[in-house]
Amino acid sequence: MNADELRKLFLFERLSDEQLELLLTKGAERTYAQDEMIVTQGEEATCFVVLVEGEMQMITETTAGTVAAPRTSQPGVYGGATQAWLGPQAPPLYTHSLKATAPSRTFELPAKKFAYIVAEWFPMATHLLQGMFLGGRVQREIIDRRQRLAALGQITAGLTHELNNPAAAAVRAVGELRQLIRNSRIQLAELAEGGIPPEKLRALIDTVEMCAQAVGNVPKRTPMEVSDAEDEIGDALEEIGIDDAWDLAPGLVNAGFTIETMDKVRHKVGDQHAGTALRWLSEAVEISQMLKEVTEATERISSLLASAKQYSQMDRAPFQTVDVHELLESTIAIFRGKIPPGVTVVTDFDRTLPPIPAYAGELNQVWTNLIHNALDAMEGEGTLTIRTAHDEDEAIIEIGDTGPGVPEAIKERVFEPFFTTKGVGKGTGLGLDISYRIVAGRHGGEIKMRSAPGDTWFEVRLPLREIVS
Repeated sequence: MNADELRKLFLFERLSDEQLELLLTKGAERTYAQDEMIVTQGEEATCFVVLVEGEMQMITETTAGTVAAPRTSQPGVYGGATQAWLGPQAPPLYTHSLKATAPSRTFELPAKKFAYIVAEWFPMATHLLQGMFLGGRVQREIIDRRQRLAALGQITAGLTHELNNPAAAAVRAVGELRQLIRNSRIQLAELAEGGIPPEKLRALIDTVEMCAQAVGNVPKRTPMEVSDAEDEIGDALEEIGIDDAWDLAPGLVNAGFTIETMDKVRHKVGDQHAGTALRWLSEAVEISQMLKEVTEATERISSLLASAKQYSQMDRAPFQTVDVHELLESTIAIFRGKIPPGVTVVTDFDRTLPPIPAYAGELNQVWTNLIHNALDAMEGEGTLTIRTAHDEDEAIIEIGDTGPGVPEAIKERVFEPFFTTKGVGKGTGLGLDISYRIVAGRHGGEIKMRSAPGDTWFEVRLPLREIVS
């Protein structure tokens, strides 16, 4: 190999003859057979490699599987210890592998020589690149953490709002239960003092159980039918001397109580005890209603906490086989308090989609970013659509909105770091960049966008099987 051949490589085309001769004395030419490894990820980074002729491929092993770059035969492409110019901050091991995919010839420089030459020949550029690389990496980590914390704060606020409603309902119901149980004891004591026979008390208790089971299970009636039934029961209760008949009637009607039921109660306990028995029956029905409210409220709280747990994946291994629909549903549940009343959520899930290998918590961050962007775009009114499908060996997840769309001039930039269309203080420009790195870098998948006014879609494609090298 001579200086003229090195100058043909785009990497060295503007070097002087003296610089090229120095490279030749410090480096060496090597040849590789097809499928021979040039450098191997994880081994000590000792060499900077430049392709002279042939073909090679860069391969990176990740915890999500193997990510292989397209093969290239362009002379001058390089790999290996490419960050040696960073000095002590350079990775000590190769961060990727290079494989010759055809008989190939390379020019190779020892990493230390490469670092010295770059620093000696281009000192200002080296300092600028070091500052940009190291400072940018630190800044990216800080902003990434801030982005995650901001997203977590928004989700926490929505979850707190969602939890507040059932919690408040449970507290209110428990407060009413205390008074109802106290009144029920008083009514039972009055029945005992009135000398009600045990067999009649048993018959009354059976009626109470029947009405309690009927709470919430009565066939639906129109408001007019319910009102007529309450009037009928109220009049009948007044006839037997119950003062607050109109307060008791709604609860009894909700439990399916009719004039026929009341006649049966009077027959079972006798007219002497009918008033107290019916009052006690009404209190017992209301207790059943309150218990049902408490049950529904606590079940709602449990459901929200289960969604939060599923969303955070806090009890799961980071890389696992997951049901995409469970991840999407947990994210929607967490977002429920942040979705404006004017936005309709439509889901169209292909339930034949099999589980996929993934970092579940990180995918939830992707869904969060995409849904949050869609809601922002619609500004409180529109349709958010989430649908799934699968195509051969890929899972397809699409999130669409009916917002104004992305202008044609910036469509190619939406995944760039720090690029945002939002106003100052409203976005970091990292949401889609983070999503891209999670989907493409961590999962070996693909994310792309198509947009027109009123019809914007982000499509995520993920492999159905773990990539094995």
